[in-house]
Amino acid sequence: MNLRNIAIIAHVDHGKTTLVDRLLQQSGAFRENQRVVERALDSNELERERGITILSKVTSLLWHDSRINIVDTPGHVDFGGEVERILNMVDGVLVLVDAAEGPLPQTKFVVTKALKVGLKPIVVINKVDRPDARPTEVANEVFDLFAALDASEAQLDFPLLYGSAKQGWMAEHPAGPQDRGMAPLFELVLRHVPPPQIEDGPFRMLGTILEANPYLGRIVTGRIVSGSVKPNQTVKVLDRHGAPVEDGRVTKVLAFRGLERAPIDEGFAGDIVAVAGLPEAFVSHTLCAPELTEPLPAQPIDPPTLTMTFRINDSPLAGTEGDKVQSRVIRERLLREAEGNVALRISESAEKDSMEVAGRGELQLGILIETMRREGFELSVSRPKVLFQHGPSGELLEPIEEVVIDVDEQHAGVVVQKLAERKGEMIEMRPSGGGRVRLIFHAPTRGLIGYHGELLTDSRGTAVMNRLFHAYGPHRGDIAGRRNGVLLATDQGEAVAYAMWNLEDRGPMMIEPGWKVYRGMIVGEHTRGNDLEVNVLKGKKLTNIRTHSKDEAIRLTPPIRMTLEKALAYIDDDELVEVTPKSIRLRKKLLDPNDRKRDERRKEVERV
Repeated sequence: MNLRNIAIIAHVDHGKTTLVDRLLQQSGAFRENQRVVERALDSNELERERGITILSKVTSLLWHDSRINIVDTPGHVDFGGEVERILNMVDGVLVLVDAAEGPLPQTKFVVTKALKVGLKPIVVINKVDRPDARPTEVANEVFDLFAALDASEAQLDFPLLYGSAKQGWMAEHPAGPQDRGMAPLFELVLRHVPPPQIEDGPFRMLGTILEANPYLGRIVTGRIVSGSVKPNQTVKVLDRHGAPVEDGRVTKVLAFRGLERAPIDEGFAGDIVAVAGLPEAFVSHTLCAPELTEPLPAQPIDPPTLTMTFRINDSPLAGTEGDKVQSRVIRERLLREAEGNVALRISESAEKDSMEVAGRGELQLGILIETMRREGFELSVSRPKVLFQHGPSGELLEPIEEVVIDVDEQHAGVVVQKLAERKGEMIEMRPSGGGRVRLIFHAPTRGLIGYHGELLTDSRGTAVMNRLFHAYGPHRGDIAGRRNGVLLATDQGEAVAYAMWNLEDRGPMMIEPGWKVYRGMIVGEHTRGNDLEVNVLKGKKLTNIRTHSKDEAIRLTPPIRMTLEKALAYIDDDELVEVTPKSIRLRKKLLDPNDRKRDERRKEVERV
């Protein structure tokens, strides 16, 4: 059969998953009357909620007598580790660009990787139905981007289509015709993307996507480079350097058919298949016939840039809202996550009952915590810390990111000022149309932790920020942290409205009346720089003397609402976020004030 393997790459929210929906519908992968959820490939609950793709998915469709394997990849930089490896599994890429926003940092990131492995992209300008669409200008911006990334002559001569995945049409001109649906795109893929190159020799396949399945065990997905694979076949697994990892037997070979993954009798060279039955196989490992000793060339996995400590919840309210609280259960869950998510690195921490989890960014770690709390876990997590490196002369290096911010002109000044305070260096400033400005900075990851919420406040919610790992650069010095102290509960119980009303002049609260609190828990923000212990349990003294009715109705200022991302960015090094299925609480690492004083004295001695 005529076979094509392509990946769809784009910046987050430029319409990849919607485009795949339309391709599946128009190829007949769904029945006319079949009900299919929108963005069918975003199967994970958090993916559907946030409207982003977190994990790569493979789907397959038939167009006339040809089979097209399509990989839908993540568009968010934190999941970029997925994209790099997928490009080695395909022979062509669709670069999808929003007709209004144009190419953004993740477009640049994925296109760089695609050009580097020698792929010749097809460019699709999507969302031409947007009222602010500027398809011709965006096509020129894409050409400029390719030229800036040293694309070859053949790569610069890319075929171009315009259309709207939402409306279900593609054409050679922005105005249409719209009556051919997605047929022009199917035809262009078959014409422009070469069939997979098949090498001679016995079975070889490079592991590209990994997942843990409760019934089949570890499943490794990749493209067969040579030979074929059947169930019960004996295979060998080699690491990137050719060292043997394991010998095993394939229990199942699965191929992608529409949205389903169906068992097949034999997978042939050129096809993308999933193989079960090899418990030690990992991404970038070579699965091959027992007689082979040479591994396939594999992309090394980019190192993580942020780390957090995951520990048991040891607060007085531990175990009251979740059913998975033991360190052993948390450890097993994290190790299971690392099996399928190669961009995460899990290691034992020096602290008792805790694990170090390193990843690519705040979003990736935040998604892991959110997933775990929905599964019934209770845990406490530390503030994210940046992973430093040392240069050849021993100098300290830190991760620097390229930050692109689109903002209304009147808010540009405050954005530049805030990023300068966070040691960001402005690289470019240019108008982006409609009274908006595009600002490009190189800023340290340290300075960007927690900045997104502040940016939305400063710009009245109008700014759009995109980040991309740029490089490790020289350490940029100290960055001012949180200036305010916190209000700490002195005792355990339920917060009382009268007590909170009396404390309003001390600073804004983070709790509501009736909420459970405990000693050492953060209940609000102090107006000054020091921490202050307050009693939020103290009720009004009752007497038999009548009072005015105005004393009865206490009106409280609405509290600061803490989301998970906001809480992780807010806490200091001596604080933790307590995460349970029902609550997000902030607390001191050491709940007892005497322990905190002793720890402070010890740190002072160490500093001297």
